[in-house]
Amino acid sequence: MADLSGKKILFIATDGFEYSELTEPRDYLTGEGAEVTLASPKSDPIQGESGGEKQGKVTPDITIDEVDCDDYDALVIPGGVTNPDALRMNARAVEIVAEFAAAEKPIAAICHGPWLLVEADVIDGVQATSWPSLRTDLENAGADVVDREVVVDGNFITSRKPDDIPAFSRAISDALIEADVDA
Repeated sequence: MADLSGKKILFIATDGFEYSELTEPRDYLTGEGAEVTLASPKSDPIQGESGGEKQGKVTPDITIDEVDCDDYDALVIPGGVTNPDALRMNARAVEIVAEFAAAEKPIAAICHGPWLLVEADVIDGVQATSWPSLRTDLENAGADVVDREVVVDGNFITSRKPDDIPAFSRAISDALIEADVDA
């Protein structure tokens, strides 16, 4: 088990997030000592889903407009069809992704989450994976798309689906430890 004490991780999500893709990596990372903050466009609880059915709500810690990217070591973008589709229409959410990319901090996106990487125009030349229906979007944005449970390319971490969450969570943890070694 890694020691992520002192690491601060930002999750961004809104209504329609895939419940397990937010809660399981969050719980894994907090279990390793990281401090996780959830940001959303609004401060009201957001509705999770599982397979298109409602499943649980989570209350954001802050709004997206309150995010200062300098305060965080990594960014995590859960999937769900509605969640990233709504976030890519939010200018500040797209800016957050671009700011993390420019700072070369780890950005982890699972399932439909890579839509935000496309929208922020940060995926060109990056090897990535996603839910199958996004792969053409990723290719059109210049990504080298592969079909693996987790792909790490530089500071980008991508995964395909809920079954990949354990590998996805470990890759985020490993990236934070690697960032410490490189610092």
